Amino acid sequence: MSKYSKIALSLGGNTGDPVAAFDAAAAALTAAGLRHVCRSSHFRTEPVDCAPGTPPFCNAALTGEWPGSAGELLACCQRLEVAAGRPAEHGFHTPRPLDLDIICFGDEIIRTPVLTVPHPRAQERRFVLQPLAEIAPDMRFADSGLTVREALLRLDGCNQNDFMLY
Repeated sequence: MSKYSKIALSLGGNTGDPVAAFDAAAAALTAAGLRHVCRSSHFRTEPVDCAPGTPPFCNAALTGEWPGSAGELLACCQRLEVAAGRPAEHGFHTPRPLDLDIICFGDEIIRTPVLTVPHPRAQERRFVLQPLAEIAPDMRFADSGLTVREALLRLDGCNQNDFMLY
């Protein structure tokens, strides 16, 4: 019997049709074994740490229970990004049709050369926290012990009304 881990993913994209890419990714993750999937609304967000002129992003969050390891989830997410049109070799902060980041993987803290969980900047990014707070406000970050709601409230100038639905 597989051990399922409660996971949270951040979904982003700013080229093509991000909502369709999110739908396809959720379906593929479900086909790969993710169960009890819950998805947030889609939010339009301004780019963070991107080159001037970068188009706005569509961001969302997804939670569920994953039957495999964090490494297997990472590999699945990377395959889905490539299938959506993101080059396997890509720079950071570049336009993309689909970006999937593992935000939390159960209560695990993972520090490897290819994966850091909880995501190292998730607790500082409203575009991650706001969608996740909609579906999992009480999920805890294993490293800080903060809930998603608490991390969101700690952000300076955090005004829920600043976020526009996509």
